[in-house]
Amino acid sequence: MKVLMTALAAVLAASTASAQTPTFSKDVAPIFYKNCTNCHRPGEIAPMSLLSYADARPWVRSIQAKVTAGTMPPWHADPAYGTFENDRRLSAADKDTILKWIAAGGPEGDPKDQPSQPKYADGWLLGQPDVVLTMQEDYPIPAAGTVPYEYFEVPTHFTEDKWIQSFEVRPGSRAVVHHVIVYTRNPEAAEKARQQAKEASASGKPRPQPLVSFADGMDIPAGQTGGPDLPEGQKKELGENYRPSPGGFIGSIGGYVPGNPGRMYDPGTATKLPAGSTLVFQMHYTPTGKATTDRTSIGLIFAKEKPKIELHGAVLANGALHIPAGDPNARVDAEMTVNRDIELYSILPHTHVRGKSWEYEAIYPDGHKEVLLNVPHYDFDWQTDYIFKEPVKIPKGTRIHATAYYDNSTANKSNPDPTKEVWWGDQTWEEMMFTGLTFSVTSPPQQPTAGQPR
Repeated sequence: MKVLMTALAAVLAASTASAQTPTFSKDVAPIFYKNCTNCHRPGEIAPMSLLSYADARPWVRSIQAKVTAGTMPPWHADPAYGTFENDRRLSAADKDTILKWIAAGGPEGDPKDQPSQPKYADGWLLGQPDVVLTMQEDYPIPAAGTVPYEYFEVPTHFTEDKWIQSFEVRPGSRAVVHHVIVYTRNPEAAEKARQQAKEASASGKPRPQPLVSFADGMDIPAGQTGGPDLPEGQKKELGENYRPSPGGFIGSIGGYVPGNPGRMYDPGTATKLPAGSTLVFQMHYTPTGKATTDRTSIGLIFAKEKPKIELHGAVLANGALHIPAGDPNARVDAEMTVNRDIELYSILPHTHVRGKSWEYEAIYPDGHKEVLLNVPHYDFDWQTDYIFKEPVKIPKGTRIHATAYYDNSTANKSNPDPTKEVWWGDQTWEEMMFTGLTFSVTSPPQQPTAGQPR
């Protein structure tokens, strides 16, 4: 009898352990579908698919290493500062489930337990666009050499203003596209920009700072963006297929960097695309050893009605950066003073391969300071637009201060040449200290009219 009871207990224990062992079909697939398969599926940026058990099982050791280290899904903000709606980190429970599944040998489980795979619009992460606007040529990318920034005009032919609810940029040849910024322009702004550039050149003054313009004249300056010319010998040939900037930009409606191809704005918020605008694709190409062509597109989804809150974009940058050769911890700062009440929705830091960390601080008019965002381990291959869960109220007179650190030493395995001094430049072997900010303007309180209570 005792032997029988022992056997029954062993069977029961084994059954309980089996029930507690996570399986791909029941436990892991839902986590992958929620957090991973936007990128980890055929035709997307990730190196392998995680849609099925057959796809995922060969990669369990790699998955284990990345999940344990916290490097996948990629997220680089310090959790001590700010809360962000696009935080990609796995929950502790999800991490535990994945690691227990791998420790148990990565069992499939009953395929009937697996939920249906997510359905993605053909080629579009954010859903089927209302309109797709595409470069008007297949631009040739050489196998080797340096390609300067190229600019391509794309007419919209819109006869009325549009409100962009979401956008996604899709490179035609992802391997050679380093980044894309899609600007808007109009003929009047283009002529004004040309005249300003001509006057600045004639007077020897620095080029005028870009700014965000408003009808009441309360423009917000964009911080320092123009650095000195590169030293002789650092300038690069423009090449026979050079497409110069047409100028006259009045704003940006979106962009693409590795790991961040688009954005969906919250309901009730949107960015404005004025009627008659022409889009200008600023393209940064990096040859890969094989000649190819590129024709990049942007997909737009429009809001059904005018939003309650109009979003704007601004730039905070230091174009005068200079990083000494061999410096493992070079510091570069940039600052702007906000001259009207705003709400800050997101911060996107951008450097090239020497960038190592960022910190953003608000210095309020009363003198107290707040860290808005800290990125202790910046990753050039996964650049994130950090979107606040709740917009940060920034009163008039606040200074937004950015600090970036760079590793120009031999310890940086991505460093193209630690023996070289580094200046601002378009190419990845040069550097940038650039931040994109998304914000809205806080409307001033309306003054009561005669007869209204105060």
